[in-house]
Amino acid sequence: APSSGAVDRSVNTVPNMLELNGASAIVTGGASGLGEAAVRALAAAGSKVIVLDLDRQKDKGEALASEVGGQFVACDVTDTDQVIAAVEAAKALGPLRSVINSAGIGWATRTIGRDGTYESAHDLEIFRKVIEINLVGTFNVCRLAATAMSQNEADEDGSRGAIVNTASVAAVEGQIGQVSYTASKAGVVGMTLTIARDLAAVGIRVNTIIPGLIDTPIYGEGEAAEQFKEKLSVGTLFPKRLGKPAEYASLAIELLRNSYINGESVRIDSGMRMQPK
Repeated sequence: APSSGAVDRSVNTVPNMLELNGASAIVTGGASGLGEAAVRALAAAGSKVIVLDLDRQKDKGEALASEVGGQFVACDVTDTDQVIAAVEAAKALGPLRSVINSAGIGWATRTIGRDGTYESAHDLEIFRKVIEINLVGTFNVCRLAATAMSQNEADEDGSRGAIVNTASVAAVEGQIGQVSYTASKAGVVGMTLTIARDLAAVGIRVNTIIPGLIDTPIYGEGEAAEQFKEKLSVGTLFPKRLGKPAEYASLAIELLRNSYINGESVRIDSGMRMQPK
């Protein structure tokens, strides 16, 4: 029979996607870098976003929140009371259905010093601090946000929300001097499936992104920074460049929405593999 000219788009519809429009969301480390990109992507999807970051990021965070119609909340992810306050702020904007954890710090110190003294070994308090923020802080947000999500009304697929955590390729290919950072991010990857199993009973999915070299403000600005980034990009496979924060955010949105991705850790790194240094 001749075509009527109508286009059947049914094959392009994905059933049972988590509805982000009209819901609230939390992005930790949301004032800049990966977090900022995630905030913008969630806002574009119709979410009311809590831009969660440290108080010293207040100016950036408030400007971003104002731009996307969200709200900035100053918060240390390791502080339980502050995280609960952020979760309650999100609930006031709409049902909390999504969280993207991108807050974190890095550190570069080798396990031992060059002079062979005990004093020059890796500072144990620094190691603890990196673990506390990157791993314990991520879990703190997961446990408290998931508690709030568990009270949501389930959709037709039984879903009440989704969480995306952020690790790093250092979790699996940590370079020289990255021991504390590697341990913290490997912990994030390691707890992903277990948290997903814990939360399956209440219809909350958990996934983790493992980013490679993403072009964020961490590398600085100016000619020297551009030269450094160009040097870094030599190790990428294809495309031969650093990743864009928007590419990370696009993956985060897919992991939130796609109801059949759960308990997974997904690399986004152009196919590169980190060398020892």
